[in-house]
Amino acid sequence: MIAPVAAAALLGGGLLALQAPAAQAAGNVVKVTGSQGNWQLTVDGSPYTVKGLTWGPSVADAGKYLPDLASMGVNTIRTWGTDATSKPLFDTAAANGVKVIAGFWLQPGGGPGSGGCVNYLTDTQYKNDMLAEFPKWVDTYKDNPGVLMWNVGNESTLGLQNCYGGDELEAQRNAYTSFVNDIAKKIHEVDPNHPVTSTDAWTGAWPYYKKNAPDLDLYAVNAYDAVCNVKSDWEQGGYDKPYIVTETGPAGEWEVDDDANGVPDEPTDAAKAEGYTKAWGCVTGHTGVALGATMFHYGTEDDFGGVWFNLLPGGEKRLSYYAVKKAYGADTSGDNTPPVISDMTVDNATEGVPTGSDVRVSTHTTDPDGDAITYQVLFSSNYIDQNKALVPAETKDNGDGTLTAKAPSKTGVYKVYVKARDGHGNVGVETKSLKVIPPKVDGTNVSQGKPATASSFQTDPTGGCPCGADNAVDGKFDTRWASDWSDPQWLQVDLGTSTAIKHVQLAWDPAYAKGYEIQTSEDGQNWTTIKTVTDGNGDIDDLDVTGTGRYVRINGTARGSGYGYSLYEFGVYS
Repeated sequence: MIAPVAAAALLGGGLLALQAPAAQAAGNVVKVTGSQGNWQLTVDGSPYTVKGLTWGPSVADAGKYLPDLASMGVNTIRTWGTDATSKPLFDTAAANGVKVIAGFWLQPGGGPGSGGCVNYLTDTQYKNDMLAEFPKWVDTYKDNPGVLMWNVGNESTLGLQNCYGGDELEAQRNAYTSFVNDIAKKIHEVDPNHPVTSTDAWTGAWPYYKKNAPDLDLYAVNAYDAVCNVKSDWEQGGYDKPYIVTETGPAGEWEVDDDANGVPDEPTDAAKAEGYTKAWGCVTGHTGVALGATMFHYGTEDDFGGVWFNLLPGGEKRLSYYAVKKAYGADTSGDNTPPVISDMTVDNATEGVPTGSDVRVSTHTTDPDGDAITYQVLFSSNYIDQNKALVPAETKDNGDGTLTAKAPSKTGVYKVYVKARDGHGNVGVETKSLKVIPPKVDGTNVSQGKPATASSFQTDPTGGCPCGADNAVDGKFDTRWASDWSDPQWLQVDLGTSTAIKHVQLAWDPAYAKGYEIQTSEDGQNWTTIKTVTDGNGDIDDLDVTGTGRYVRINGTARGSGYGYSLYEFGVYS
């Protein structure tokens, strides 16, 4: 079938005028048909298998990206919200022969930042608001040919565990899924021509839907590395409805083992591509029950999560893009495909590289099309400060399969990324972790292992605490002292005897001191200031000092963040 845009290009004059009203015709009739174990989705009576991707770009970019999606063999995209801004996306999708699983968001959702907690037993105001809001948009768009079905909620049955526990959690899950059913009934009253589903994060939600949501036409689940277990879960659960998979792909951060630096070991580009191939095979392998999938994710964000999951981070296509295109049956025979990094190592990744020093990265990279390859090294501090940005580093290609870049200026475990580009809009990306440590100091660290005390320390177990004073002198860069969130605060160490010191090294957490004093004392009561800092930036502070005392103290006078003072290490050198 020729898409409306293509058809318009082929028609002229009066024929085009005759065709124009068809673009405004009522939407399709979409049904779940068949019987137990032998279902199918139909659009205007024709079988329809969901070959989809979750949608990431802005609605404003729909015209830019939907033709590309169609060229991949994609017939469906999935969204998480539907409102007044959705019309251009629905229209552009329809013009490109693509349909939309249109989402409605319910709190709490399942992921970080997904929203506040709702009491589904007592919060009638919230429920009434949603019962009015969602059907309003269903009524607005029900005749739009871009709509495939409605999807109520995302991962909230699981996400409620972040709000409640025990018997209350059970009661809330029953109340939530019952409320989903209330919405489904309301949507069906407004729009009898499109199915209604509800997505959750694991098949453990399905028994609640089976019990409480009979008005759903089909179930939906987000499953990544575990997607191939969904078939057996469905069979063992005795369900009487089919399902779609609304997010899937390679193993997620929560599904992989930690590496030697204690951070999740991200799959290789090749493994990610194979993850999509495997997922599609398991979905299509559940014939008559699994009605398709919207795999995750057609997104362009070029950050920590974007590199893990996006098919085109920064708009550049990677192996996973072509794996999905092949899975959906599109022609890939003439495609120029990305460079493949088959091996990547980072020198001294676990021993540690000093801040600001050279980092040497080795790769084995080939390009299937023989294209010239250029390289870039980037760093992410996500596992230090939750900043998901990828920061480019000045990169030297040594011409022997190795690259050299400068280590970041703060300590901690970073992700090191190598991007290999072919000049044709394709990119290969690999990543490994790297421990960044303070520069080596000449002399003896006389504070390590000595008794330490502080004006305050955090005890709350969230954030990795208790964070007592001794953590700052234990010689480890994965423990820290953290103070109350106020000024002033101090940390002092007892060297045991009067000692001449010549250097102090401070390894700050992101909660650093902008202003502080280094002080010495013979009795722990009367202090002499031997160094004053007023322009601290949170990097490693290497301070040459001259002083003598049994006690050495850092006295924080101005915090550099809204938090307290937090030190990984307080090194005092003689």
